[in-house]
Amino acid sequence: MPHESYMRRCLDLAQAGRGNTAPNPMVGAVLVYEDRIIGAGWHERYGSRHAEVACLDSVQPEDRPLIPMSRMYVSLEPCVHHGHTPPCADRLIKEGIRSVVVASTDPSEKVAGKGIALLRQHGVEVITDVLATEADWLNRRFICFHQRKRPYIILKWAQTADGYLAPSDRSRLQISNTHSRQLVHKWRTEESAIMVGYHTAMHDNPQLTARVWEGRQPLRIVADRDLELPSSLHLFDNTVPTWVLNTQREGEEGTVRYVRVPFDDQLLPTLMERLYAAHRISLIVEGGASLLRKFMGKGLWDEARVFTGPQLLGQGIPAPQIPQGEQILQTPLGSDLLQVVVNPASGFAVSKGMDL
Repeated sequence: MPHESYMRRCLDLAQAGRGNTAPNPMVGAVLVYEDRIIGAGWHERYGSRHAEVACLDSVQPEDRPLIPMSRMYVSLEPCVHHGHTPPCADRLIKEGIRSVVVASTDPSEKVAGKGIALLRQHGVEVITDVLATEADWLNRRFICFHQRKRPYIILKWAQTADGYLAPSDRSRLQISNTHSRQLVHKWRTEESAIMVGYHTAMHDNPQLTARVWEGRQPLRIVADRDLELPSSLHLFDNTVPTWVLNTQREGEEGTVRYVRVPFDDQLLPTLMERLYAAHRISLIVEGGASLLRKFMGKGLWDEARVFTGPQLLGQGIPAPQIPQGEQILQTPLGSDLLQVVVNPASGFAVSKGMDL
């Protein structure tokens, strides 16, 4: 079978770790002996075995003598540093594997080609760039974080058919349907952090948690310049770690951390620095309109995911204009329409039909 077929299996396996591996990447691996897969594994969660180790551990006793004569396929360059687990490149060398096929190189400073170089130094054949475009897209959060020193940013909102986020009095209006809301909860489990502005927190009182989809909860972030939000809001229920951006104080109370930042032109750049230092590799921004436009104005967005419902308001709070970019998805979800646009400046080669 061609390299691409086995690598596609690696990418399928890698996705089984979605939402559980951050700040690590999603990685899958298969071990092949004479066109027969004798081992397969993936990085299941942060701190657990890496994909290569899981793959080797899965090989049955009767097949273990075949390992040195087999070829390892892995969707990301094997690591060379000690973290929660030993270096994967060392394990491959120890097992005597003679050939490794890699989809994409690891952009982190601790690896960045060193894994491939080490394998070659020990006589291992290394073939690279097999389905690299697909592998980079899968790990776009990880790659953006290490290359741009900031989280991968997703803007998300729901708007009426005539382009409004809410009535003029900011009263709560449920625009998206049940199917769309469930999808949003799934997305929340896949991102490291989630953010809203002051008015959204005050008027909508969101929980910003995943409640109809099982998975990890993102760090909640709210902008509250003068610390005026009431403590009765869901954001302060001490169920999930929460950052409150403000100009008054720095400190912690329970699961709430007060983060002092400038509320000027440096607000978002400073937030990016703080999130990078905290190893939060992705951020989903769920409103409101002013905050979304600030991110767009700074060019701080990688994807926009927009739900359009069937309602007509006639007047209200205008939704942001969907930013110019490459539309990779437009699909109905019951009565809603979902559009996904990618910022070309993000640098990822994408095509319609690629998984989110």
